[in-house]
Amino acid sequence: MEHFTIATVAEKSPDFRRVLWTGEHTQLVIMTIPPGGEIGEEVHDGIDQILTFVSGTGEARVAGEKKEVVSGDLVVVPAGTKHNFVNTGPNPLVLYTVYGPPEHADGAVHKTKEEADAAEEAGEDEPPTS
Repeated sequence: MEHFTIATVAEKSPDFRRVLWTGEHTQLVIMTIPPGGEIGEEVHDGIDQILTFVSGTGEARVAGEKKEVVSGDLVVVPAGTKHNFVNTGPNPLVLYTVYGPPEHADGAVHKTKEEADAAEEAGEDEPPTS
């Protein structure tokens, strides 16, 4: 059994992205976006994503719509949908997200967005294959 006090675990992580658990069909990831930072506009073909916000304030940009997000909010991003999440507040924007199927390498830890982008470009952040 895997058990997480997820809001506490997410709040304690300074890393941009940290994969906590990877299964055959889903993946749990925590993220911390610094003030002024963003996830970066992206599309996940064939992968649904559910994001739950733990602390901070930000803006969800999904399929051309914009909406403020705060602690306790949840945003669903269906597969193939263009999206980005931007920290609009003075504190880190902390969240956890579930991908189905997995999107990142099992156990991946990226301290910054730049490190995450470099790993993706180098092919070092590929999800496990079944």
